[in-house]
Amino acid sequence: MHNYLDRCPGIYCGRSLLDNGTWSSCGVCPRGSRVNASYACTPCRDELTTYSWLYLGFMTILPLMMHCFFIDMDAKDRKFSRKQLILTASAFIEVALAAILATLFMEPMWEMRLYACEVRKLTDWYTLFYNPNPNYESTYHCTQEAVYPLQTIVLVYYFLCLLNMFLIRPVISSMFDVRGKAPIYSALYFLPLLTLIHGTCCGLIYYSFPYLSIAMSMVATAIHYAMKLDQSQKALLLSSVWEMKNVVIISVHWLLLAFGISSLNYHYALLCLVPFPSLFYIVTVRFTDPGEFREIESRI
Repeated sequence: MHNYLDRCPGIYCGRSLLDNGTWSSCGVCPRGSRVNASYACTPCRDELTTYSWLYLGFMTILPLMMHCFFIDMDAKDRKFSRKQLILTASAFIEVALAAILATLFMEPMWEMRLYACEVRKLTDWYTLFYNPNPNYESTYHCTQEAVYPLQTIVLVYYFLCLLNMFLIRPVISSMFDVRGKAPIYSALYFLPLLTLIHGTCCGLIYYSFPYLSIAMSMVATAIHYAMKLDQSQKALLLSSVWEMKNVVIISVHWLLLAFGISSLNYHYALLCLVPFPSLFYIVTVRFTDPGEFREIESRI
């Protein structure tokens, strides 16, 4: 029956099957469906690809990393404090619960799996800019979520992260008698900012998140080592091995780098390069120490 439908203008306009068995005029497809090659709106029933799951994983860990960063900035301790551990555990519970609920709220409802429409090209993320205007007369408004549910599930997740923070963080703080206002205030800024970035750049992030993961890991590693007062090779190496807080932070950076490399779907032998940024900084730090340049200037 689909083969006999008249063509619709544009690439995202389609016809929906009505209750009386006839087809509607060309327009936007209902949420959770997408136009096929025969211009009929068909429900999204594909399984998410591994790459799409990895994308959702990347978007999931962003708020957790931001929470941990601002909790650590507020603690200002060289070692893990009781307050920092409790607030970090609370942040993990908040984002984990938000991720589970966001998945359960999508189709199929209350199941830990997702129906999806296949991502075919970058324009699928920006259907707003592809509303056809035949003969420059009337415009067909066919804006829809062609990559269902990769756009809405992240927005729902960010909202649930904010809601969980308001509900869970005060309870845990009062139970264990810890105070942490600054990380909450920071979240009131970075969660809306992440939402704005996702709303405008989600398609670009989808195709570049492996490279973003690698870049974020390398930059974070460089910043972590650069903040050390003692920039000698021996001090940096010993602190990376024997100080528990440094071991945990560096391990997180390595995991993020391994995540980015794995998402590229190249040979897994490349994972052996995960420690390279840390080792490279430690080995070359003496060439970038400002003290070395001052010594050279004094000799001249």
